[in-house]
Amino acid sequence: MLEIVSFLGLGLFAGLLAGMLGIGGGVVIVPALIWIFQHHGLPPEIIPHLAIGTSLAAIVFTSMSAIWAQQKRRAIDWSVVRLLAPATLLGGFASGYLAGFIPAAMLKGFFAVFLLFVGTQFMLDWKPAAHWRLPGRGGLWGVGVGVGSLSALLGIGGGNITVPLLHACNLELKRAIAISTALGLPIALFGAAGFVLSGWGHAQLPGGTLGYVSLPALAAIAGAAVLTAPLGVRLGHALPVKRLKRIFGVLVLAISLRMLWSVLI
Repeated sequence: MLEIVSFLGLGLFAGLLAGMLGIGGGVVIVPALIWIFQHHGLPPEIIPHLAIGTSLAAIVFTSMSAIWAQQKRRAIDWSVVRLLAPATLLGGFASGYLAGFIPAAMLKGFFAVFLLFVGTQFMLDWKPAAHWRLPGRGGLWGVGVGVGSLSALLGIGGGNITVPLLHACNLELKRAIAISTALGLPIALFGAAGFVLSGWGHAQLPGGTLGYVSLPALAAIAGAAVLTAPLGVRLGHALPVKRLKRIFGVLVLAISLRMLWSVLI
């Protein structure tokens, strides 16, 4: 019972963040699931993979709720989404499948270092050069494959990569968040499919799993997150950009330092 309550609480918080910051919620879901699975005595070799696969599957539903709320505000630039989405699908599926074969400690450490970089960038309020713009079609395909690959590898909806990247190309932050929200769905869908395949039939997985996806955790997290994602979108449009950056930066730095500590000790 306590486990389900933990999953529900996690889903409520992740949905709020997904809507507000366009990050899918994976930066919260993955570390929390690692902690929960550790305390339930699952084999350490499968815990990061199960956490990341479950996170991606939950983000599928969270993203749909957040996209609906963003679209009601006409905030999504679908011309950019259409250019990036096919490449993110390709990168997300390939990386989601291959990540199942990467050692657990390496996967966890990579996730922590990446978040440390992103959080520092936002806390320092780094600003891009005025002449930086989105690349052309070929460049966007390269960007999309990279975003999809890293996102599926880390179990996130891509917002931690997409938002800073689009903002670096001088897109206004709230517009970047809306685009990131739309891209989170295909990244999560194909990344989760990759984790299902790579974990299929794994002998150490407990009951109630589909590959590297925990079905009880998915049901509780996704069910709660879809309720709070529209509220997060509303908050994201209401808050000043500088405050959004600080919230994003503090959250990501705290999670990255906690994960780095757990890898090193």
